Amino acid sequence: MRIDVAVTGGEAELRSLHDWLRRDPGTRRGAQVELVQAEPSPGQMGVLTDVLQLVTDNAWSAASFALALSTWRQTRPHGRRITVRRGDLTVDIDGGGDEELRRLIDALERPAAPGPEGEPEPHRQGGGEGR
Repeated sequence: MRIDVAVTGGEAELRSLHDWLRRDPGTRRGAQVELVQAEPSPGQMGVLTDVLQLVTDNAWSAASFALALSTWRQTRPHGRRITVRRGDLTVDIDGGGDEELRRLIDALERPAAPGPEGEPEPHRQGGGEGR
């Protein structure tokens, strides 16, 4: 499963989250975390923004990932909005409260919708390690 994570606050904040997730044992055990350029939305042109991309395996835990995001957010001097996207699902975390985390976990644990031609969600698309 591929998950994209964006955060407000610029590249420094995204790199901080990248480092945090790479050091988190739960995330590291079940996901590969990379800094990549996001693909533009359909019909959108212009500069691409950086996102974190996680490619997960069967050992991955949505609850562990949600907790790692929430904990990182609490370490920041200013609350940062975190946007998590998996296929067509998007969840924004603004306050990091229990309800938001439950919504994130529920969205990530749902079976992935089939791709455009009945194909399962791709495991990996584009990107590479940082810039």
